[in-house]
Amino acid sequence: MAKSSADDEELRRACEAAIEGTKQKIVMSIRVAKSRGIWGKSGKLGRQMAKPRVLALSTKSKGQRTTAFLRVLKYSNGGVLEPAKLYKLKHLSKVEAATNCVDDMDEWLGIFNVKLRHMREDIASIETRNNQLEMQSVNNKGLIEELDKLLERLRVPSEYAASLTGGSFDEARMLQNIEACEWLTDALRGLEAPKLDRNYAKMRAVKEKRAELEKLRSTFVRRASEFLRNYFASLVDFMISDKSYFSQRGQLKRPDHADLRYKCRTYARLLQHLKSLDKNCLGALRKAYCGSLNLLLRREAREFANELRASTKASRNPTVWLEASTGSGHNSNAADTSTVSDAYSKMLTIFIPLLVDESSFFAHFMCFEVPALVPPGGLVNGNKTAYDNDDVNDDDLGIMDIDDNDSKTGKSSAELAALNESLQDLLEGIQEDFYAVVDWAYKIDPLRCISMHGITERYLSGQKADAAGFVRLLLGDLESRISTQFSRFVDEACHQIERNERNVKQMGVLSYISRFATLATRMEQYIQGQSRDLVDQAYTKFVSIMFVTLEKIAQTDPKNADMFLLENYAAFQNSLYDLANVVPTLAKFYHQASEAYEQACTRHIAVIIYSQFDRLFQFARRIEDLMYTITPEEIPFQLGLSKMDLRKMVKSSLSAVDKNISIMYKKLQKNLTSEELLPSLWDKCKKEFLDKYESFAQLVAKIYPTETIPSVVEMKELLASM
Repeated sequence: MAKSSADDEELRRACEAAIEGTKQKIVMSIRVAKSRGIWGKSGKLGRQMAKPRVLALSTKSKGQRTTAFLRVLKYSNGGVLEPAKLYKLKHLSKVEAATNCVDDMDEWLGIFNVKLRHMREDIASIETRNNQLEMQSVNNKGLIEELDKLLERLRVPSEYAASLTGGSFDEARMLQNIEACEWLTDALRGLEAPKLDRNYAKMRAVKEKRAELEKLRSTFVRRASEFLRNYFASLVDFMISDKSYFSQRGQLKRPDHADLRYKCRTYARLLQHLKSLDKNCLGALRKAYCGSLNLLLRREAREFANELRASTKASRNPTVWLEASTGSGHNSNAADTSTVSDAYSKMLTIFIPLLVDESSFFAHFMCFEVPALVPPGGLVNGNKTAYDNDDVNDDDLGIMDIDDNDSKTGKSSAELAALNESLQDLLEGIQEDFYAVVDWAYKIDPLRCISMHGITERYLSGQKADAAGFVRLLLGDLESRISTQFSRFVDEACHQIERNERNVKQMGVLSYISRFATLATRMEQYIQGQSRDLVDQAYTKFVSIMFVTLEKIAQTDPKNADMFLLENYAAFQNSLYDLANVVPTLAKFYHQASEAYEQACTRHIAVIIYSQFDRLFQFARRIEDLMYTITPEEIPFQLGLSKMDLRKMVKSSLSAVDKNISIMYKKLQKNLTSEELLPSLWDKCKKEFLDKYESFAQLVAKIYPTETIPSVVEMKELLASM
């Protein structure tokens, strides 16, 4: 048991300090607690708590008398004892009894202290349990709220379930179907991270509900895909069965797909949701749409092309332009075939914008993530806006992107490749009807390939959008087809030129020389746009073959080869003079022919001069050769070059010079078929003769200064008089 406070010396000293100045002596002190019992109300528990007090027994001696006091001391706020109450004891005999009760009081206080400690532990335990219960209550409330939210996610509204599993796809029901799709999309996303806590994802109810939603999705996608495939086919079948949609005899019908696109737009939003629900389902839908629309487009193109050819009146021009066996002027009045190229232009004007619009509509309708094919107000053929009967923004489906990503400008190469593959299915085979128009135009007038090439190039330069790839391929194939047909014409014309060399003997100007000018004039009239290169390539091939063939024919008659060449080269220059001034390629060949003409003239004139004055100029050539090895003074002493030899040679060559010159003129005139060339040739001949004679006269004056011959002036006067 703990030490009693009655024996506490420190407490006694504190009590003595508290009553210091009263002349009293502390006999005994003890700590006690002031209380009114433990039966008070719980609400007043604070006021019923025991308050510490100290009881002190003090005495005061006065002579033989001793007075006893019972003091009650309390603790101040500073923890210092101070007097509270004072009781005077009349009988000191009772002090001993009070002292004896101290031990009992101390024991009782110890018992109370143990009980109070147990009560504190019980109160703490109760408070802990209360806190746990309160926390559990809060957690249970939050859990119930979360479960309510989860149950709301897992609930499938009956009206949506009905639309997804068995609802109609009629136009009147599309709003309900779209709402059901939106709900299903949100529900599926709501059961995926990060919208759903990972711990919830492991719950059996969530797994079962996800499986149920997946089943709803697959069921709806299957039903919608089957409906759309049948719907596309039925739309096209209805249009194909109605002949009024197509061109008929005497009536060219412009294809009109406005109603078709309007009906398809009804299901554009549905396709967006199908892509969101199952991207793989779009492959079959795209193929079905392409297959159905391809039938319609090919039928429209075929009927239009057939009626276009039937309604175009044009006389067929001969394809033989440079054949030797035909008359020289048979093509000079060739028929006007402009209606042929106009018909081809009309075919492109109608169908190229249509195909671009269909490609654009298909790309957006079938949810390809690629840029627009034709921007609003953009060009499709260089000078015409988008398809005449439709709005310029006809590929706009009037819907918003489901992913709210309208600013998306990038494109994946995979999407673009898939689009081009689908566009090939959409437009496959339609090129055959364009080819038919090209082949038909070629048969009427092969030269119309030039204008058709320019028209095609103009449309091709207008197709810059990536997603219009197949339309560009179609135009590129058309351009290649036209180039092939024109090359076929050029090759045939070259064969016609080459057949000239098979003739036994050719005299005068060859027929293809003059005809080429007519052909080139007609070709220049047909040039449009970028077809300049095509024509220049043809010119190069034509003229190269013409010149090669001309040289080969000349070699068959060496005696008259130069006369033959100069006549033909002169005719080539005369016929192409005007064109060569405006066509650089022909100007190049004009200069080439001019050089060849001068060379042939020089050779031919030299032959004629030497035929009459060979001894004269041979004598001069021998002198020139010896001047390289010996001095001029030694030359008259060489064999055959003496003064006597000079006199004999001059007498034989120049005694009848006027006669020899007349013979020269007749020889120049003899085999010349182009009389208009004679004056210029004779002038060249006289000039060449005078130049040679002047050189001879200078040699004679230098080597034989004492000898006299006819002067250059005399010879010039003689030639001028003839």
